[in-house]
Amino acid sequence: MLPMTRIDNFLIYLQAEKRYALHTLKAYKNDLNQFHAFCQNSGKEGMELHFKTIRSWVVHLMDCGYSSRTVHRKLTSLSSYCKYLIKEGHLESNPMDKVLKPKLNLRVPAFVEEGRMDHLLDDFEFGEDFTGIRNRLVLDLLYQTGMRRSELIGLGIGSINREERSLKVKGKRDKERIIPINGELVEAVEQYLVRREEVRNTLSGDRLILTQKGAPAYDKLIYRIVEKYLGLITTLDKKSPHVLRHTFATHMLNRGADLNAIKELLGHANLSATQVYTHNTYKKLKSIYNQAHPRA
Repeated sequence: MLPMTRIDNFLIYLQAEKRYALHTLKAYKNDLNQFHAFCQNSGKEGMELHFKTIRSWVVHLMDCGYSSRTVHRKLTSLSSYCKYLIKEGHLESNPMDKVLKPKLNLRVPAFVEEGRMDHLLDDFEFGEDFTGIRNRLVLDLLYQTGMRRSELIGLGIGSINREERSLKVKGKRDKERIIPINGELVEAVEQYLVRREEVRNTLSGDRLILTQKGAPAYDKLIYRIVEKYLGLITTLDKKSPHVLRHTFATHMLNRGADLNAIKELLGHANLSATQVYTHNTYKKLKSIYNQAHPRA
């Protein structure tokens, strides 16, 4: 059975005990509600968590044009819910064990070339007012640390240790990590803090990145800043803050950084999530080989 009250309890469990981020909770809720609606509309209510019903849902999703990656995510949400029901004694076994997920095509992370990032950060005029200095700092922090957009928004003034040249980031599930930063970035923060005083008010709190009205920065603001400036230097279809995270990891790896070190800097829970960046490095090596080797 898939009663809505149990879905609500599951979401509360994810938020309170697993400390999932709000956008993750929203995705889980949408996925489970979509499956629930499918069961109702197809007359399968009452046998929702039977593996045959789930297989029918997979076929339905693929017929509706959902990508294999999206279907994978939705099935992961459903599997987590089933595991929760087993834990609570409402389900004896996980029906997902009998469901085959669609094959995933390897997706190589998009990134900006090193020369283009240098061009953006070294040659462009951002302006000396609050907005210009803030926008430049947003790009610098994302590119030089590889942090997530939510982690940037959550930074407080106290997160940055200017003497030790480091910053403390609170990642997924409130897991903290320390990221080293260089002297140039420390100076950029100090310059920004002077301008921050111009807009700071009672809404600002301890948050580092603020809007022009002094409120804490929000998701869409950071996205718009990154999209605007990446649009000046690249033709990538996607110009999101996460592209700068991919760019950080790829450039680090291309310059010889250890994969485990990159894993720690990114805050990945396991190495498999970091290994995807090795495909970008392999493509670069293959290109060099084809150009340089006389028998290539």
